[in-house]
Amino acid sequence: MAALADRVRGSGRIAAGLLLNLLVSICIVFLNKWIYVHYGFPNMSLTLVHFVVTWLGLYVCQKLDMFAPKSLPPSKLLLLALSFCGFVVFTNLSLQNNTIGTYQLAKAMTTPVIIVIQTFCYKKTFSTKLQLTLIPITVGVILNSYYDVKFNFLGTVFAALGVLVTSLYQVWVGAKQHELQVNSMQLLYYQAPMSSAMLLVAVPFFEPVFAEGGIFGPWSVSALLMVLLSGVIAFMVNLSIYWIIGNTSPVTYNMFGHFKFCITLFGGYVLFKDPLSINQGLGMLCTLFGILAYTHFKLSEQEGSKSKLVQRP
Repeated sequence: MAALADRVRGSGRIAAGLLLNLLVSICIVFLNKWIYVHYGFPNMSLTLVHFVVTWLGLYVCQKLDMFAPKSLPPSKLLLLALSFCGFVVFTNLSLQNNTIGTYQLAKAMTTPVIIVIQTFCYKKTFSTKLQLTLIPITVGVILNSYYDVKFNFLGTVFAALGVLVTSLYQVWVGAKQHELQVNSMQLLYYQAPMSSAMLLVAVPFFEPVFAEGGIFGPWSVSALLMVLLSGVIAFMVNLSIYWIIGNTSPVTYNMFGHFKFCITLFGGYVLFKDPLSINQGLGMLCTLFGILAYTHFKLSEQEGSKSKLVQRP
């Protein structure tokens, strides 16, 4: 009975963690879009708030012994911190200048770009099956963008830059975790304040600071509360992802990611009344099919590799 109770409690914790991640992951997209549309809060300043709140949150977490900080040389993290700034800023600019559907589908191009980077820069090989799944992902994104009535050139540029920098960041994070022997929270704990300092220097060159429309401008109380809430939710997204990866299987994490993908697309069209043509819908289904196929083949290959290691004498 005690063992059964433990399993039930464990399942309950996992369900609660997945539900929290679902809520905050979807909420951060809609809340940021709401802040851009209804308040016009500057993009880089909002990203700076996210970074500062994330660092403060991680500081509290390490004081509560949720993870142990590890001393890291700043020189090893400079490029990573810079790419972190670029990835969040350009992704938010894509959200600001595109419909949620186009923003969400553009993010799906991260997988093909990561494969290209790892193939040509790190000489990593991928199976033909995995490479073929990139075709429906790419075709779906192109279909959606082509038939998006709110398509604009600037939004496309920001989406493309966001995908490129996000892909580089994800590749470098994996490499740095292996090189420095740290987990994602230990890495983010040192990376977040460095990225905050970089943005603090950059913001005055691109956005007003004290004038109207600047981070310290005359904002309403509701706008400031929304921005602060956005920072807290951004931290909770990072924390819940870390917890899910540590407490569930890769299959659970990836399948749950696809569910969030669909809910975010649907919510964007319901909340912001973005128009959706049949061709855009086909593009979304095409991309989703490619993502599911990629996940299936990738996880199958990982399971096959583990089986071979177990069977090896």
